[in-house]
Amino acid sequence: MGLAKEIMGSSLIDRSSLSPFAPTSSKLSLVRRPVMVPLQQKNRGLRVGPVVAAISEDLVKKSRSSSSGNSSFAADKDEKRAAKFTMTARVTVRNKHKEDLKETFVKQLDAITDRIGRNIVLELISTQLDPKTKALRRSKTAVLKDWSKKSNIKAEKVQYSADFTLDSDFGLPGAITVSNKHQREFFLESITLEGFASGPVHFPCNSWVQSTKHHPAKRIFFSNEPYLPSETPPGLRALRERELKDLRGEGKGVRKLSDRIYDYDIYNDLGNPDKGIDYARPVLGGEKIPYPRRCRTGREPTYTDSNAESRVEKPSPMYVPRDEQFEESKKKTFSYGRLKAVLHTLVPSLKASISAENRGFNAFADIDVLYKEGILLKVGIQDEIWRLLPLPKVVTKIQESSEGLLRYDTPKILSKDKFAWLRDDEFARQAIAGVNPVNIELLKEFPPKSNLDPQIYGPLESALKEEHILGQLHGMSVQQALQEKKLFIVDYHDAYLPFLNRINALDGRNSYATRTIFFLTSQGTLKPIAIELSLPPSGPPSRSKRVVTPPVDATSNWIWQLRTHACMEPFILAAHRQLSAMHPIFKLLDPHMRYTLEINALARQSLINADGVIESCFTPGRYCMDISAAAYKNFWRFDKEGLPADLIRRGMAVPDSTQPHGLKLLLEDYPYAQDGLLIWFAIENWVRTYVNHYYPSSTMIINDTELQLWYSESVNVGHGDLSDADWWPKLETGEDLVSILTTIIWLSSAQHAALNFGQYPYGGYVPNRPPLMRRHIPEQGDPEFENFHADPQKYFLSALPSLLQATKFMAVVDTLSTHSPDEEYIGNRQQMSIWSGDAEIVEAFYEFSAEIQRIEKEIDRRNNDPSLRSRCGAGVLPYELLAPSSEPGVTCRGVPNSVSI
Repeated sequence: MGLAKEIMGSSLIDRSSLSPFAPTSSKLSLVRRPVMVPLQQKNRGLRVGPVVAAISEDLVKKSRSSSSGNSSFAADKDEKRAAKFTMTARVTVRNKHKEDLKETFVKQLDAITDRIGRNIVLELISTQLDPKTKALRRSKTAVLKDWSKKSNIKAEKVQYSADFTLDSDFGLPGAITVSNKHQREFFLESITLEGFASGPVHFPCNSWVQSTKHHPAKRIFFSNEPYLPSETPPGLRALRERELKDLRGEGKGVRKLSDRIYDYDIYNDLGNPDKGIDYARPVLGGEKIPYPRRCRTGREPTYTDSNAESRVEKPSPMYVPRDEQFEESKKKTFSYGRLKAVLHTLVPSLKASISAENRGFNAFADIDVLYKEGILLKVGIQDEIWRLLPLPKVVTKIQESSEGLLRYDTPKILSKDKFAWLRDDEFARQAIAGVNPVNIELLKEFPPKSNLDPQIYGPLESALKEEHILGQLHGMSVQQALQEKKLFIVDYHDAYLPFLNRINALDGRNSYATRTIFFLTSQGTLKPIAIELSLPPSGPPSRSKRVVTPPVDATSNWIWQLRTHACMEPFILAAHRQLSAMHPIFKLLDPHMRYTLEINALARQSLINADGVIESCFTPGRYCMDISAAAYKNFWRFDKEGLPADLIRRGMAVPDSTQPHGLKLLLEDYPYAQDGLLIWFAIENWVRTYVNHYYPSSTMIINDTELQLWYSESVNVGHGDLSDADWWPKLETGEDLVSILTTIIWLSSAQHAALNFGQYPYGGYVPNRPPLMRRHIPEQGDPEFENFHADPQKYFLSALPSLLQATKFMAVVDTLSTHSPDEEYIGNRQQMSIWSGDAEIVEAFYEFSAEIQRIEKEIDRRNNDPSLRSRCGAGVLPYELLAPSSEPGVTCRGVPNSVSI
């Protein structure tokens, strides 16, 4: 019973929640008297009308029938006061799949105590105030029935019921409070009330309800009716304000894992100075190093640096608000992937320790072994050694059930043509249809120039000369090729050069600042014609800038990814802090915010932290986040993040009113842009329909206090370091709001998918997209030039990441390229028919979903069109990264609603 006392914290015998002496929350009783404002009743399904008509006639007849035996005196008395009715609520609770011993014990304890009055207690709150007292109009409390009887049901979802007694003039319920007097949290999915004249009243909850032992306040859930702040029914106004206040918190204290508080902080938890100077990292965010804000955890500072927040190391979880944490199926998938990463890293570590330190690949066949034989088979670890490893039971089970887990899946880049990655045309194709198709730009002047300070970084002029490219322009002059818009560039010169001295001083890192020039052929495809490699001007000018043709690397993709994840977080935090759950815009954004805070917290813990995966696997090493911060400061602009604006900024498209979307692509066979524009305009049309429905005038947008606070806080707090920039869009009109929301949804869904889910299919074969290079390309006269000249292939392999670096990188991108079984894809969302109580909007969403399905069919058609050589042809991979749907796993396709991995 010691454990029971620890868990319960009080006597098992407590006052029944049905007792007339049971205490109620004083906070709910002490509400301000709201000003009565008449609601504007628009034609969009808002349930506003005479409250006496809320109860259905069938229920009235049923109630009269059941009371027909009462005396005439009682009948006369009842006429003078409202009749009483009983209504049943259907409550859906989601079970946990797995429970540890303590959870199982507490579950059984809750089943026992539920019988003696420690229940789940619900209370309905009307949309209308009590006409006499002007206080909230509440129902009598009701408890969930049969919790004890159903406690052992193993189904994923369990339905309970609760009976409410209401007066006939109660009106429509607009909110419901829930008190969990059990010891264990539970996941409340939804509540539905039948018997109202206007139809069922739905409460989509999708939230963890904590025990009142730890969180005494009642939880508030609103019905699915959307209300702008000015339209909030009188009975819900105080609750709306209170719920937002609770979510914002007070900005103090250490957050508990069960909290639901959304607040801001700087990135001061990436390093761990208590471990030594090598693990210290600069603070991102503030005047010195601008960066978006993250979710605040409130942990204590480190011992050695008061400006650095102490770290939480694996396997302990990082704080994010409870409802932002992975659901079980997602957590299971992520753990499975993490387990694979451990196995794939652990085994090469042993192999590296047995053989020479930092061993590389001796032949391409060594790389093929990773997919064919598997690391375990190659190393041949015996069972007795295996049992000494950290997770022997798990490992043994995996060996017995799936030997393939210890082998890497063959990346998709090798599926059609094993040697495609070696070809120049495939190198060029991946610039527009690979995993990072967002950096290519129209070349507007030749040679290209730098915008860096020449006093620090040397001459602005490029080493590229006309003679480098003239013979590859199919008879054109360079000026003619520029005028006819035939030259394109991928330019990382200014982004990398300021960091190269520090990067190249790291052990096993040798990198360049690069510019790659492409030519558009008469067949509509690109070919690379020159690559410039630059180093800081520490030696002779001729050695700091060179023109050659090396392979592309994967680092640039990661810099963009880091920036995107970070830039979305402030908009999500502000939405939870300033937009009520009943606000139409919150309902619109909700599926596009799922899991983002959790995946960002996991990234701070394991990926972008000091000596984490990103630092150990990618070229910039410990300077990865410095480059990400510089890119945010110098290149990120929210007004240019939307696809059409981005394409125009990069010179890849021009406005053209004769084209279907008002844009003409200069590179017509540009799969990312072609497919992306279909999705962008589908999102935009859906958002415009939504916005115009709720905001028929600009005045309504300007006067929407929650909406204005959301956007203002996103800019001035979440992106406070750039808040003075003059490029931030205004929020004054319907079109302003459409543009802002479309950009956020695009970045969270399609843009993220285009850059994320091809990482393993393209990068899982390390020679195709090396995450780092360990050697520079030697020039004649260098000590290594003879080795390079004698065996270029061997030299190239030695420049690739080591076996340990490569296998760790492969394990990570395999995990991050994986769709989980509970993924929600664009055009879908949880509880599709009841997420909103506005029938017109639900119908509009179904139309949006149908449009997404049409787009998927169009993408399939394009991938079978031989005239589109960048996505169809012998040895050419189809472009499916923007195909909306996907099966679970690594599929190189699928557009989830949110940044969830």
